[in-house]
Amino acid sequence: MNVLVTGGAGYIGSHTVLCLLNSGYDVVVYDNLCNSSYEAIKRVEKLTAKTVKFVEGDIRERLALTELFKTNNIDAVIHFAALKAVGESAQIPLDYYQNNVHGSLTLLEVMAEFDVHNFIFSSSATVYGEHNPSPYLETMPLGRPTSPYGTTKVMVENIMDDVSKSNEKFRGISLRYFNPIGAHESGQIGEDPKGIPNNLLPFVAQVAVGKRAKLSIFGDDYPTTDGSCERDYLHVMDLAEGHVAALTWLQDSAQFRGVEAFNLGTGTGTSVFKIINAFEVATNKNIPFEISPRRDGDLPAFWANADKAKTALNWQAKRSLEDMMTDTWRWQSANPNGYNN
Repeated sequence: MNVLVTGGAGYIGSHTVLCLLNSGYDVVVYDNLCNSSYEAIKRVEKLTAKTVKFVEGDIRERLALTELFKTNNIDAVIHFAALKAVGESAQIPLDYYQNNVHGSLTLLEVMAEFDVHNFIFSSSATVYGEHNPSPYLETMPLGRPTSPYGTTKVMVENIMDDVSKSNEKFRGISLRYFNPIGAHESGQIGEDPKGIPNNLLPFVAQVAVGKRAKLSIFGDDYPTTDGSCERDYLHVMDLAEGHVAALTWLQDSAQFRGVEAFNLGTGTGTSVFKIINAFEVATNKNIPFEISPRRDGDLPAFWANADKAKTALNWQAKRSLEDMMTDTWRWQSANPNGYNN
């Protein structure tokens, strides 16, 4: 099976490409490298002793996508290529709608043109909005997210649903995942944000390695156990394996048509303060921090009910919080400047 992975040089994408190669799939990566590095692909090839076909391009470029599908016999698409920072999306919403929604539309149109109907979408827990209670269940209605980023994910899920109603061949999976952290156990690939990190753990790791002076905690007065936001953190390798499990499910479910959603998470909320403490314990590093104002779009707490993925996909998160901290530090300490070492 030949799998196209858009955004495959990024954080989650590169770990998923590694898992796909180790599972026997052929992989084509399409990435514009706006928040990723080709070095990640080279390291994945070294770790797996296998070759990835890499094409640099943007999902909004119809001609480039068309040429890619013409020259490669694509059987399935895993779609990661998206802008992903909640706070940033509130500042530049048009960029997020242009890339995440228009880009996905272009990709789906070109897929239909070449009769490719297997589609796995990188969605998010933010699609549940602010009114659904935790733990989130796939049967809950899609909410109204508090950020343009979350809204783009809802829009693409709605588009997938409409495509499935108009095209009886379409087989879509929406993977709603929560907060991936950690790195591959080799320390060779990990999260390498360009500029100031938007996510918690990369910032913590950069403070630990001396790249940042201190961590900003955005709000300590939330209605949670310790006042900081609580999230469902899962190891990126567990998440990557979830994508392979979803692809396996598509292959095994020959009669399936339509769209299915699956939560990928641990089912446990962990606070910002607990993450800091766990990192300090695992690495013996002190993380100085300051309390900053809340960020637009942040919810107090949410976590997953991942029973459906366990039952249908035979998948569940298995790596511990300590594993997430240890693997993050192994990556960051060996690569203090990320892939630019």
